Amino acid sequence: MAQTESPNALLMQFAKWPEAGRVKTRLIPALGVAGALDAHLTLTLAVLNNLCGSGLKVQFWWDRAVEPVPVDAQEVVRTIEQRGLEQKIQQGVTLGDRMLEALENGLQSHALALIVGSDCPSVEPEYVHQAVANLQTCDVVLGPSDDGGYVLIGARRVVPHMLDGIEWGTEAVLEQTCARLKKLGLSVGLLEPRWDVDEPEDWARFQLI
Repeated sequence: MAQTESPNALLMQFAKWPEAGRVKTRLIPALGVAGALDAHLTLTLAVLNNLCGSGLKVQFWWDRAVEPVPVDAQEVVRTIEQRGLEQKIQQGVTLGDRMLEALENGLQSHALALIVGSDCPSVEPEYVHQAVANLQTCDVVLGPSDDGGYVLIGARRVVPHMLDGIEWGTEAVLEQTCARLKKLGLSVGLLEPRWDVDEPEDWARFQLI
């Protein structure tokens, strides 16, 4: 898709390094350790393909610094490098800290910055462009997920501590985030709900795409 809405928007994909036993742990009872690792790799590449398909600039943000590159990550790293994408490392203790730091970083060079997790294959290019369009009138846009969180967060303006006090990993994430942002004077736009892959039934749903 052409960069028709805003060529000055940056997409950031958040991802964990693919390591057996550390990723997609809720899929392990159904798929086994190796199967959960394969699922993580498949999802990471699917999300990357979707984001690159938006026509917007994409960066890839790993959860921590790792040296050397794990064997299981080589395919993903090779794909990132082949696409000419910059790789960065998330900074911060909580997920909120990490996302805020990344958004601040992105907004230093772009008018809009958006984050999508590597377990969110339902975020297709058109959904990304809906988020970008929403940010023309809102400070922050969220793409709700079916489990009470969100599959996407984007911003044109951020303020310190705007993602503090969120109970990450719970059904209250979206509600708490909206309340926190509005309390700090930020306008919030919500997209239509999407789904991510956490549980075996989510993985089964992804297989039908």
